[in-house]
Amino acid sequence: MTQQYPSRPAAPTATYRLQLQPEFPFDAARAAVPYLASLGVSHLHLSPVLEAVPGSAHGYDVVDHTRVREELGGEAGLRALSHAARRHGMGLVLDIVPNHMAVPAPARLNRPLWEVLREGQESPYARWFDIDWEAGGGRLLLPVLGDDLGRDALEVSDGVLRYGPHAFPLRAGTAGLPLPELLAAQWYRLGWWRLARTDLNYRRFFTISELIGVRVEDPVVFRATHDKVLELVRDGVAQGLRIDHPDGLADPEAYLRRLADETGDRAWTVVEKILARTERLPARWPVAGTTGYDALYRLDGLLTDPVGAAGLAELYAEFTGLAGAEGGAWGATARQAVRELLRHDLVAEVETLVRMAVRGRAADAGAVREAVRELLAAVPVYRPYPRDGGAAVVPEPGALRGDPGALALVRELALGGDPAFEARFAQTSAALRAKSLEDRAFYRYAPLLSATEVGGDPGRPAVPVGEFHAYAAGLARDWPDTGTVLSTHDTKRSGDVRARIAVLSQCPGRWREVLGRLPAAPDRQVAWVAAQTVFGLGGREPERVARALGKAVKEASLRTSWTDPDPEYEAAVEEWAAGSDLSPVLALAAELAPHTRANVLSATLLHLTMPGVPEVYQGCETDYRALVDPDNRAPFAPPGPPAHGDPDPAPPRGDEKAALTRAALLLRRARPAAFGADGGYEPLTVRGPAADHCVAFCRGGEAVTVVTRLSLRLAEAGGWRDTEVRLPPGRWAPVFPSPGSPVADDWLPVAVLLAGAPAALLARDV
Repeated sequence: MTQQYPSRPAAPTATYRLQLQPEFPFDAARAAVPYLASLGVSHLHLSPVLEAVPGSAHGYDVVDHTRVREELGGEAGLRALSHAARRHGMGLVLDIVPNHMAVPAPARLNRPLWEVLREGQESPYARWFDIDWEAGGGRLLLPVLGDDLGRDALEVSDGVLRYGPHAFPLRAGTAGLPLPELLAAQWYRLGWWRLARTDLNYRRFFTISELIGVRVEDPVVFRATHDKVLELVRDGVAQGLRIDHPDGLADPEAYLRRLADETGDRAWTVVEKILARTERLPARWPVAGTTGYDALYRLDGLLTDPVGAAGLAELYAEFTGLAGAEGGAWGATARQAVRELLRHDLVAEVETLVRMAVRGRAADAGAVREAVRELLAAVPVYRPYPRDGGAAVVPEPGALRGDPGALALVRELALGGDPAFEARFAQTSAALRAKSLEDRAFYRYAPLLSATEVGGDPGRPAVPVGEFHAYAAGLARDWPDTGTVLSTHDTKRSGDVRARIAVLSQCPGRWREVLGRLPAAPDRQVAWVAAQTVFGLGGREPERVARALGKAVKEASLRTSWTDPDPEYEAAVEEWAAGSDLSPVLALAAELAPHTRANVLSATLLHLTMPGVPEVYQGCETDYRALVDPDNRAPFAPPGPPAHGDPDPAPPRGDEKAALTRAALLLRRARPAAFGADGGYEPLTVRGPAADHCVAFCRGGEAVTVVTRLSLRLAEAGGWRDTEVRLPPGRWAPVFPSPGSPVADDWLPVAVLLAGAPAALLARDV
């Protein structure tokens, strides 16, 4: 009998994300527990712990849901880590991957897939995967061959078909056949890797053919893929779950309800759902909230100057000379990227929808194909949810180009006229948005790199103070236990790098001067991106910058790409990044150091005290300047153990951000009610000539946050002058930047309150 799902499971006070990998297994995490407990976090958030492809540095390529990953220390290692965490007053949150599994080399590592390859549609495991057998002529396409003549490298040995590191099972009775006949007799077809975009007949994760979609909507599949995780929750090994990419599931709400029924009140659960600016998480979902990209956008936007950001956009178009759709204008760039994905990278997904729409209907496939593309392109969110107001985001046929009848048919099916089509349309929509925006348009349109982050809106990067307060109040009211983040394993740049780059929105004129002194580059977009990257790092570091630029130019797909590389151009970019004199950028970074400091500390304190459960990504308690993967997935390197007999080590590495992080987290742990579900959110009144530069709020009547916003503009306008903030009734003791004498409730000069640092945290004096 399943338990009734509670309205609000117990939530962490703060989490700390650890990227587990063979170089940082469970034992290493266990050794770091005393240090992490001293920071004040209540839970450790672990990257996926189930069996994955050997050597995987991330764990999202699961091959076996029934076992804890041996390379990390196995189930015994995980249980030992949980025990160590509990002894220090902490719990564990597990990252689980319900949407997909790996297509590994060799295939036998994924036993369910191996059995499907061996037995075809008759395999009991065929129900595990979204495979269109009819489209493949009864066979599953595996696009693994290095070229169209790759069959020359195929061989059969020990009853297995081999190709390089790949190994595939043979259908019963076919082992002795000549190779051409043997290949034709299998339940799968080996094909050129480029066929994945046009001929693939299984659902994959985004455009990654090495990850095959899993049908967790099937109760048998759900049980088989979740029993181990549910056992770990039931046994108290884990107290929370992070759900990876729920938009990829056939029915996210039904999945989450089943998961909630199985876990009862044992697991705080958040979902990796990317929300558009005005979009809201479906209220019926039985979760605590999202993983926090919506909060990341508001935090970054609050520290971005709208006027200067617009100036940078104009300067970017002028300096790079890019056409509107190639990066010169955000709207045109985003639309162009969507069109490219639909007509190139996601052709197989579009064709699947066309087949589903015309099957059994008198409809023209060509007209339906264009209708599918038009409707997918017009959806402004990652995934429409018709039962939660999502019908409004799928436009009426009259608003689109194409055959009205075909458009009406596709829209009707997408909004529930055919449940299977509705699910696949929504799944494709999520993949389209992620790949076209995050992994293409964000790399083409780069006026302000801090705005090109997951969940962001580069066309409108700034968030006014009033909008931030309204958002935070809404979280406190509707999703008080949601997750919030500044850095994750997926962020293109860490929160500190983005906070530093955002300062440029306050000084587009100075940025123009720097651009004029840059050396000639392979193209001007590369020069711009490199210069902002170096500014964000605050140091030269040519190897890291070259690696980030190499990824950026391939993702942008303007002059080179992952699938159609231009080695000569890429070599020129790398050579320029490694050898160019970017000292003008570093000089500006040094000049603006007080303002980058203000942004970093303000973002940190806002994140740690706003409504929701803050997550500190590994290393981010201190100054953390990371770029793209794998830079931000390096093994964690915690500080050494505390001195003998010292149960409470000093702030890590002694830096200012570390002291602020520790002070805020310890206050959250000491006064959980103030920051929890009933803590509320009260914006504080600020008056005076610089009021718009101060963000202040109170949590639960127990903690007050006051931070500086747009400090460069503030300094240029004459500073705080007689700007004041009204503290709530009572006496308030400074917690950061350093403990001091309590102050009484009243109008307090902001210049006095922020004399020691651009951010201040106060606690009610008791």
